[in-house]
Amino acid sequence: MTSSPVLDPSRLAKLREALLAASYTADGCLDLLGPTGYAALARSEAVPALRATRGGSPLETLVRLFLLQQPVPYAAAAAALPVEDCLADGWLARDGETVRATVDVRPYANEVEGLPSADAWVVSDLGCAVGGAGGIGSGETAQGVARKDLVLGVGGASTTLANLAVRRPVRTALDLGSGSGVQSLHAARHAQRVTATDLNPRALHFTRLTLALSGFENVEVAEGSLFEPVTHGQSGPRKFDLIVSNPPFVISPGSRFVYRDGGMAGDDLCRSLVRGAAAHLEPGGYCHLLANWQHVKGEDWHDRLAGWVAGTGLDAWVVQREVQDAAQYAELWLRDGGDHRGPGSDYQTRYNEWLDAFEAEGVEGIGFGWITLRAGGADRPTVRVEEWPHPVEQPLGPHIESWFERQDFLRTHDDAALLAARYVLADEVVQEQVGPPGAEDPEHVILRHNRGMRRATKVDTVGAGFVGVCDGTLTAGEIVDAIAHLLGEDQVLLRDRVPESLRLLTEQGFINPVR
Repeated sequence: MTSSPVLDPSRLAKLREALLAASYTADGCLDLLGPTGYAALARSEAVPALRATRGGSPLETLVRLFLLQQPVPYAAAAAALPVEDCLADGWLARDGETVRATVDVRPYANEVEGLPSADAWVVSDLGCAVGGAGGIGSGETAQGVARKDLVLGVGGASTTLANLAVRRPVRTALDLGSGSGVQSLHAARHAQRVTATDLNPRALHFTRLTLALSGFENVEVAEGSLFEPVTHGQSGPRKFDLIVSNPPFVISPGSRFVYRDGGMAGDDLCRSLVRGAAAHLEPGGYCHLLANWQHVKGEDWHDRLAGWVAGTGLDAWVVQREVQDAAQYAELWLRDGGDHRGPGSDYQTRYNEWLDAFEAEGVEGIGFGWITLRAGGADRPTVRVEEWPHPVEQPLGPHIESWFERQDFLRTHDDAALLAARYVLADEVVQEQVGPPGAEDPEHVILRHNRGMRRATKVDTVGAGFVGVCDGTLTAGEIVDAIAHLLGEDQVLLRDRVPESLRLLTEQGFINPVR
């Protein structure tokens, strides 16, 4: 294993105490750097943060040391943390009268829906905490670490996945492909026991460091690919109440980087995760994963993704957030790998390799998105595959959980049962009327949801009137009968027409059935 800090529990506890004492936390850094400096850091721009940390306080020293990766005077480091312990255990290295960090230690607000925020720290390789067009460095090694073994820290994908997960108290959770341990941090707060797996043993060590520095002891690690480490339990495959995975989903013609390249043909790695999840989910358990998938000439991508789920017995909600053509996709990941840098780079050669591979498989584009699976136990599982490139409200976890609950309701209620049920209007649903100025009646009535997926749907006069009185007092049938009377319509015909709209409004979360 490439050199990395030693995990000494007692010394890590002292280091954690020093970080807290200096307010080296997400809130403390924001207060010090201000919104401008903090936002610039996310763009890999350090100048505003350097200007804000010239005072020499313990917090300023720690920001320069671990966030900005700047050498600091030994005396300043000694005033901020147990410097000799950190030198002995490999967190710091000394160069004469200065010390420098050997790893990135980044404050992280470990937020879980329904629980107070908790201070945590994510440990990763230097220069790998924030992605971007600049990539992670050039050459085949970075900071003395083989490029293929680099361990990334917190990025946009990490926070997206963390916000998607259903957060409820559970017995067991699995973080598949743990990397630096970001998902394990969240899971450790609401799961009794977390298992973190990764193919890269160095990543597992960083997961241990992240969790230990953040004060968690309920996480175990296991080395191996995909579900392999948890396939052979005492009574068969181990099962979990929650599975989360930010896998190496990049569809590439090789496997240069363990942290991103799946090493399987096309999108087979993501398909394998979906197909394998059923054997490892407890009844009612959820699996959340980020994924890429191919858009193949002559094939509907909706059918491709539905085919991944078919036969698993799992409910599924697949959301495509973005599509890139083959050239855009190749450029994105070639830049991520630093292939565009320097004279004599083989950028064009690698670019052609990617395009050749896509052309051979008829790949016209690549979709980015998320997949949620649930072991609902239904004879006819619900599978929804959709494209939604619009802004959403995070965290989405509570909305995802309620979406699956509504699918259970719809699956077990025929038209008569839908009309016999009571409903309430969801929070923060507004009505918009669209039409020419001065018109007596609007051309369209739009319902817009300002929470969750932030959907909008067009409704007719009946639909608008219906949701306007949904307070759980009357059944849907009673409301429909009243509307029919007001509009002078036939009650029987209106009752026949309304259930289709009821299903849509319930499925999309504009109204919720009263349980």
